[in-house]
Amino acid sequence: MLALLGCDEQKAVGPTLVYKGPNMESTNVLELFSDSARLQIRLTAPLEQRYENGDVIYTKGVAVTFYAKDKSVVNTLTARYGKLEQAKNLFTMRGDVRVANVPEQQKLFTEELFYDRNKQLIYTDSAMFVRVETLTERLTGYGLKANQNFSSYRITKPEGVFAIDQSVAP
Repeated sequence: MLALLGCDEQKAVGPTLVYKGPNMESTNVLELFSDSARLQIRLTAPLEQRYENGDVIYTKGVAVTFYAKDKSVVNTLTARYGKLEQAKNLFTMRGDVRVANVPEQQKLFTEELFYDRNKQLIYTDSAMFVRVETLTERLTGYGLKANQNFSSYRITKPEGVFAIDQSVAP
């Protein structure tokens, strides 16, 4: 009788391991985002990792190019790391983040930046150092909010020495 009881199926005891890594990896990625057959955004990355919840991570860098209606480049955004939170439609960019507005010839440099695709807004945390360079100025400070094409921006806490055009000043 004991011999027959010993043949019962053994059940595993212990915690169940759940895989939380990427479901898919792609190399040399090129993604094009369009609306009504008009190219709006071009994204390139050496490595893309997609997860079960829809999030996407770019661990080896990412470059995003925004286009105007006439197909000209409006601005570019590059970073060493990027993450798209699909549920929020929010990009987080980290590590040597650079934004360049081509028509305005403006450049933004920071270490972390967020891009909200729903609101078409680029911003940083209020404690994040930012540097904006134009043809005539170099502005520094902490925190930034800008429109998607970086043609209009506001530094939350500006710092440094600023030149004031006396002809415009009150």
